[in-house]
Amino acid sequence: MTVHDLKSWPHFFRALQGGYKPFEVRRNDRDYKTGDYLRLREWDPLSERFTGQELVVRVVTVYDLTPIGCPGYVAMALRPDSEAVRELWRTVL
Repeated sequence: MTVHDLKSWPHFFRALQGGYKPFEVRRNDRDYKTGDYLRLREWDPLSERFTGQELVVRVVTVYDLTPIGCPGYVAMALRPDSEAVRELWRTVL
């Protein structure tokens, strides 16, 4: 199990936070695995700064997108954060 610290642009972050986007598509440059955690920090590309908003989600399933023509990319099904996930993150820090 690994905790990945990632930037998330505002429109994607809000969709994840609101439960409208229960997945994440990323280049698999971190060897994402089922059971990993993503610490998503909202990043404003215009100001090039973090907004201070963050959310922690658990990776439920990882799908390799190579067979559909996107080599090196994965789609990850995500489970929203819970008190247990927040507690896990506190222990990792």
